[in-house]
Amino acid sequence: MSASALARLQALLREQGGLMASLLQPEQAPAANAGPAQIAAAGPRARGRAEEYELLLEAIYEGYLLHYGAPRVVRPPEDDLGLLAGDQLYALGLARLIALGDLQAVAELADVITLTALAQGDENEELALAIWDAGARAVGWGSSAAYDRAKALVHAQDPHALSALRAATHPGAN
Repeated sequence: MSASALARLQALLREQGGLMASLLQPEQAPAANAGPAQIAAAGPRARGRAEEYELLLEAIYEGYLLHYGAPRVVRPPEDDLGLLAGDQLYALGLARLIALGDLQAVAELADVITLTALAQGDENEELALAIWDAGARAVGWGSSAAYDRAKALVHAQDPHALSALRAATHPGAN
């Protein structure tokens, strides 16, 4: 489902026109990988609206990748423009989530954006990916006390944050 969600994101940005449409990579099918959007869309909280959750999460995740990684559909010619495009994609995805009335998911994704910024500031890509996985699970399935504790450990830059996130995302795996 990932490639179709990325294709839908490309189509949405093309349809909106303007600067974002001009930054899209040439027409091609993005690689299909299960990621945060698919995790969230598979959860019971997204039931009946899975495609919308997948699309808006892809927008937010693409925004994140414009800030910190290798974006999949938007290719800005310079870093500053990439940061602005990333901010616009964060806003696009969060606005669509607000339109769904899911303020709990908005709060979870705001935490993901904040916590991944902390992880990236520490150059801890592994922690950032774990934050995305746990945050996407919280969007799709709801939060938990274990996840709330793990987020507090990330805020405190505790060295146990990564294992706590993994345990909260996959109970019984550790």
